[in-house]
Amino acid sequence: MQATLEVVSAPLVVNTPSAVRTLLAEWAIPCREVTDLPGLNPASKVQAVLLDDASGTLMVLFGQSHLLDLTCLASVTGRHMTAVSRDRLEDVLGKHDLKQLPGVPVLIGSPCLYEEHLLLQPLLLISSGEPGLLLEMAQEDFRRLLGDARAGHFAEPVSTLPFNLDCPDHDAEAITQAVKAFTARRIQQRLEATIELPPLAESVRKIMRLRVDPHVCVDEIASVVETDAALAAQVVSWASSSYYAAPTKIRSVEDAIVRVLGVDLVINLALSLSLGKTLHLPQDNPQSSTPYWQQSIYTAAVIEGITRAIAPQRRPETGLAYLAGLLHNFGYLVLAYVFPPHFSLICRHLEANPHVPHFIIEQHLLGICREQMGAWLMRYWGMPEELAASLRFQHDPGYTASHADYPNLVCIAVSLLRNRGIGHGPCTPLPDALFERLGLTREKAEDAVSKVLEAEVLLRELTAQFNQA
Repeated sequence: MQATLEVVSAPLVVNTPSAVRTLLAEWAIPCREVTDLPGLNPASKVQAVLLDDASGTLMVLFGQSHLLDLTCLASVTGRHMTAVSRDRLEDVLGKHDLKQLPGVPVLIGSPCLYEEHLLLQPLLLISSGEPGLLLEMAQEDFRRLLGDARAGHFAEPVSTLPFNLDCPDHDAEAITQAVKAFTARRIQQRLEATIELPPLAESVRKIMRLRVDPHVCVDEIASVVETDAALAAQVVSWASSSYYAAPTKIRSVEDAIVRVLGVDLVINLALSLSLGKTLHLPQDNPQSSTPYWQQSIYTAAVIEGITRAIAPQRRPETGLAYLAGLLHNFGYLVLAYVFPPHFSLICRHLEANPHVPHFIIEQHLLGICREQMGAWLMRYWGMPEELAASLRFQHDPGYTASHADYPNLVCIAVSLLRNRGIGHGPCTPLPDALFERLGLTREKAEDAVSKVLEAEVLLRELTAQFNQA
């Protein structure tokens, strides 16, 4: 009996599962096994969760010191995801003889998104796949292990979340505030129903899902584009235009993607055009204003040039910045759609007040401006938060809050183009600090504008194709 007791009470030896050990060896990732104990820094402990929706699975990594905000995540990804079912998770783990989801996205074979705060930690602790056993590795090794995973901000520090454990006298006030917030949400829902915004076409939703998929392939985007005959024709026309100087005749959407445009550009152009078709161009416009698509394409082209002038380690995501340029004036379409009786009045005031920024005129007449409407609709449709910020803060050269690079880029492009006669409104000087924040010189930004205007004839050809869509 004594011998049996000694065996039962002996410490359990836990080892890293062989599948994880093999992968780490193949990637030459050095690490050491660490027992998961309460005293470990929660900010260094990587929490892994597998989420899914109709488009597939996504592995999400964040520190245990943070709370995953699914609403925030939806803004980042454009997808409304929930945790996979227990049965499905067990199937995934069973393939590798694991008992717990390890923080190794390559092993699971799912696209991965990680909370950007993780890379602030010099050492990271990831799950080994065996409960109670963690793997400690240096930040640079963890970064290599992430492969082509994308970074984002979608988690909130637990330490900043308010809660009341020991003051019941405050409960009545807390309940009152909660009721007020609920009432405000109900009013917002009624507003959304009242203005009768059009639903997004299924093709747009599919394009949005592809846009946030880091593993999207040519066949997938070609398949989505080809379901819309008009869109497919547009993509082939873009690739065939003189601006892109295709070496030979473009015969298909796949040709256009592989040989000329690339996946990112096709997705961004298709998304912009599809959203524009959702609301349509207004019949009334201010006199002498730059046509909608011309301003959009020129702004996107300038942003693309400016972004390339930024050092790679500092550079915002090029595709998303380009899309911010294409959609920067989307609120103009929203105003025309939501307030048709007042839109003509706005146009007339813009004509009579070229010295006044449009947002002041719109605020005066409606109490709201196109930037507010456009940003609100981006969020309502579940577009990336970077786009909403780009629309909302594009005229604030001092904006330094979340995703500031994107509205800052739009601010520079719109202002510099306006100085060259593209766009509507007064010309105002840009502060040096705006360029410094982006790691950009004013001269390089001006050069980007000059190069775009040198290709103006070719860009007008591309713009004409948008107008005909």
